[in-house]
Amino acid sequence: MDRIDAMQAFMAVADLQGFAPAARKLKLSPSAVTRLIAALEQRLGVRLLQRTTRSVTLTDAGSHYLERVRRILADVEEAERAAEGERTRPSGRLVVSAPRGFGRLHVSPVMSAYLRRYPEVCGELRLEDRVLSLVEDGIDLAVRIGHLADSSLVARHVGEMRRIVVASPAYLKARGEPQTPEEIASHDTIQFGSAAGASDWRFLEAGKEVRITCTPRFSSNSSEAAIQYAAEGGGLTRVMAYQAAEALKAERLRIVLRKFELPALPIHIVYPTSRLLSAKVRTFIDLVTEIADWHFG
Repeated sequence: MDRIDAMQAFMAVADLQGFAPAARKLKLSPSAVTRLIAALEQRLGVRLLQRTTRSVTLTDAGSHYLERVRRILADVEEAERAAEGERTRPSGRLVVSAPRGFGRLHVSPVMSAYLRRYPEVCGELRLEDRVLSLVEDGIDLAVRIGHLADSSLVARHVGEMRRIVVASPAYLKARGEPQTPEEIASHDTIQFGSAAGASDWRFLEAGKEVRITCTPRFSSNSSEAAIQYAAEGGGLTRVMAYQAAEALKAERLRIVLRKFELPALPIHIVYPTSRLLSAKVRTFIDLVTEIADWHFG
C-alpha cells in the first residue's frame, strides 16, 4: 500500500461522502478505492469510516485523522511545487569545476555573467588540473578538455582545442623555422606539464602519428612561464591554443608545424545525469553556447 495514495483516497471519500464519486475523481475503480481504505484502516488499527447502504460518514478517529491528512497532503503538494520550481527556475548553489588556466580565462567570465542573469543562484568555481569526482565532491557540472573515459556521466560537446607548437619571431629568425617534426631535434625546446625532463611531442605525418622525443632546456608546470620564456626567444614550446592566444595576438609568438598538428581535442561539459536536469545546470550550459566561443580548432 502506498500511504500517500491511501491518504488521498481517504480524503476524497470523506469530502465527496462516497466511494463512487471518490473513484471518479481519482480515476480509479470503486473496488480499488475500497482496498486502499481497508488497507489504511488495517495499518492504523482503527475504523475511519462508517459505511451504510446510503451514506459514508467519518468516525471520531476518522475526523481527527482527516485533519492531519489534509496538512500532510498540503505539505507534500508544496514540496512538489518547490521541487518543480527548482527544475524550471534556477536557484540554489551551483558548483562548477574546470582546469585551472582554462577556467580562469574562459569559464570564470561565464560564471560572472550567469550570476548576474540569475540572482537566485550562488556560484562556486573550483579550478583544478586534476579530474574530480562530480558525485563525491558535490560538483554539479565540469568543463573537461580531451577525450573522455567511459563513465556514467552525460557529456555535452561545447568546443574544440588545438595543441600547437609556438616560438618567438626572433628565435625563428635566428635558428630557422622547423619544416618537419624531425627538425625539432636541432632546436631548443621548452617543456610545459607536470613531468620534468624528456618528453614526447606527438604529431601527424603522412596520416600516421609520430613521436618526437625532446630534451628541454627549460621545464615548468606553469603554462605562463613556458610561454613567457618562449616569447623571450627561449625556443619552441607545445601548449594548448588558448594558453598562447594572447601572445599570438600580440605577435610575440608564431605557430609552427601547423600542418602536422594532431586533431583538436574536444571540450565537453559533463554532469551526472540528464534525467530531471535541474534548471541551474541546464541554463549554465545554455549560457556557454550563447556567449562563449570555445572553438579553438
